[in-house]
Amino acid sequence: MADETSNSAVSGELSGELNVQEIMGILPHRYPFLMIDRIVEIERLKRIVAIKNVSINEPFFQGHFPGFPIMPGALVVEAMAQAGGVLLLPEVPDRDRLLMVFTGIKQAKFRRPVRPGDQLRIEAKVLNWKPRATRLDCQAHVDGKLACEAIITCQLVERGSGSSPGTPEASVLEPVSLE
Repeated sequence: MADETSNSAVSGELSGELNVQEIMGILPHRYPFLMIDRIVEIERLKRIVAIKNVSINEPFFQGHFPGFPIMPGALVVEAMAQAGGVLLLPEVPDRDRLLMVFTGIKQAKFRRPVRPGDQLRIEAKVLNWKPRATRLDCQAHVDGKLACEAIITCQLVERGSGSSPGTPEASVLEPVSLE
């Protein structure tokens, strides 16, 4: 039964909610780098709302910071980008041979720390979508209060065939204008 649900999520027929198994059917990320636990809203090619439950068991809390654990801002931005990936990757027909990678982060602002026990509510809105690139307006909230916001640009690249499997080749990262 779970496979049928996952297959519908992967085929682009996104429902309003997705569980972590369905998310892993779309994103290539796995523990400890999968930053999305659940999708609670989707408007195809427009917006997505995702949840990240922040646990003290996250590996980064061991060193960031002992005695005052804070989720690194870069990982909050990564969670926002992954939400965008869940929204947009099902629209890509040959995504099994592609990766969506960051090409830019603009206007990032960190308004409050994200701590163990918090639940991030991440919203990503599509500002511009082209077949190979996208720009997203993202926000992450904790208890209804803005924790982080950023404009994120991403681009689809082919998975490389070099010495490291799955590594995108640098020559593929040609700028794609989203203006």
